Amino acid sequence: MKDLILKHTLINAVEHQGRADVQSVIGKIIAEDPKSRDKIKELISQIKKTVEEVNSWDSEKQSRELKKFGKIEKGKPKEGLHELPNAKFGKVVMRMAPYPSGPLHIGNSRMVILNDEYVKRYKGKLFLVFDDTIGSEEKFIIPEGYDLILDSLKWLGVKHEKPMYKSDRLFIYYNYAKELLEMGDAYVCFCDAETLRKNRKDGTACEHRDQSVQDNLKFWKSMVDGKYHEGKAVVRLKTDMNNPNFAFRDRVLLRIVERKHPRVGTKYKVWPLLEFSWAIDDHLLGITHILRGKDLVIEDQMEEFIWKKFGWDKAEFVHYGLLSIDEMKLSKTESRKSIESGEYSGWDDPRTWSMQALKRRGIQPEALRKFALNMGLSQADVSIPAEILYAENRKIIDSVANRYFAVLDPVEIKIRNVPEVKQTTALMHPDFPKRGKRKLAVGNKIFVEKNDLENLNGREVRLMDLYNVDLKRAVFVDKELRVELPKIQWVSEPNVKIKIAMPDGTVKSGIAESNVKDLKKDELIQLIRIGFFRVDSVGKETVLYFTHK
Repeated sequence: MKDLILKHTLINAVEHQGRADVQSVIGKIIAEDPKSRDKIKELISQIKKTVEEVNSWDSEKQSRELKKFGKIEKGKPKEGLHELPNAKFGKVVMRMAPYPSGPLHIGNSRMVILNDEYVKRYKGKLFLVFDDTIGSEEKFIIPEGYDLILDSLKWLGVKHEKPMYKSDRLFIYYNYAKELLEMGDAYVCFCDAETLRKNRKDGTACEHRDQSVQDNLKFWKSMVDGKYHEGKAVVRLKTDMNNPNFAFRDRVLLRIVERKHPRVGTKYKVWPLLEFSWAIDDHLLGITHILRGKDLVIEDQMEEFIWKKFGWDKAEFVHYGLLSIDEMKLSKTESRKSIESGEYSGWDDPRTWSMQALKRRGIQPEALRKFALNMGLSQADVSIPAEILYAENRKIIDSVANRYFAVLDPVEIKIRNVPEVKQTTALMHPDFPKRGKRKLAVGNKIFVEKNDLENLNGREVRLMDLYNVDLKRAVFVDKELRVELPKIQWVSEPNVKIKIAMPDGTVKSGIAESNVKDLKKDELIQLIRIGFFRVDSVGKETVLYFTHK
């Protein structure tokens, strides 16, 4: 592992003018050795030390040390998904059931992409069922959530059947709830929440459990007719009150909700809990395989229990572990609150990490798909850096993103003894010379990054595609291209003012070469030594959204 870290640090340094980047090195290591993601946090300290050491070397030593590794073969991550249990070609039916409290974020994208991939593999069918039963007061449906999800799925390239809405299927759930009551397998309970919790914990059946079928049906009709207020009555499934899992004891199936629903208003007073609606819909739609997080085991048990009561066939449950990404907040509720307060600009604000936000930053749907497939169906809970996603995106956009100069913290340097140079040229992309060159105006003023001036003061440097200068004496040296010199970007006059929206919500300002004014909205570019960007708007001031380094 030590050699692998050194190799990728050296490659990154040589490719980026002698300065390796920690996050980029992490991504390359994981790409070559996917198993390293399981211990990446342990390796980060070693990676940081190696990057710091390599960055202290001059370019000659970096190139010399890299040659010791011989011909560099770029590693490829292992690909492929496990086979689904008991899956038959052409017979697999799966479903996505997003809750429209906001758009899809990256955690949701894993779920929908895996469903899509499996259905494609087995030539099956994929249903989209909006899980829009009324949720908690804290986590509620927003009207725009439906279109945001549909937009996300389209962008991700996920193919599905015509959307279905659980809010259109209440009469179906009512029929099966009534049937359970008639079978004596459910009852209407009038216990308050505190009593219900205490009885569950103690394993005590409440006084309503032994009500007659006739009484339960009468109470059920009163619930549906709106004769009881919210919190006064629920329908509970008769399970085992001695079940070791307290939460499984006589679970609630349906409850009264008096809040307005964004699609059906106040038409319905009784709403099913998710596992009851899942159990009914998964059977009626003929779902054969259900992908879900391993934290939803009790929902599995509930579905199986209900299927058994009705004598229905069992679907296959396929679980995966929880995925957390170090730099990301994955709470739609918190994002919604921040949007409502004005802290976030909208669902495409970079801090939401929604599909809309990732798209605006220039993350490609193909990168998200590759990212999800690399994570696979591992049941291990993993916490990984966002660089794993960025590494996949970089492979896609690196070759299409033309290069430009920009300086974010500009400092003017007054260079003495400079020969008269009014213009120079630079390749649009160093790896694709046939793409052509761009012209760079060279005026009386030259601006460089403040950090470069401070960190490289006292050294000769190469102003890329221009000439060499001694920063300490601020004097022209020569035009000879020397590989040992640090190379830095620069901007002269005329130039373009730019604003950069960062993933953390901050905005940086700077100046860029004049060619940037000719860019088009949605173009992907690289500002040399700064990172990749998507062009958000062009005008008096060009706005760029930071993608990644």
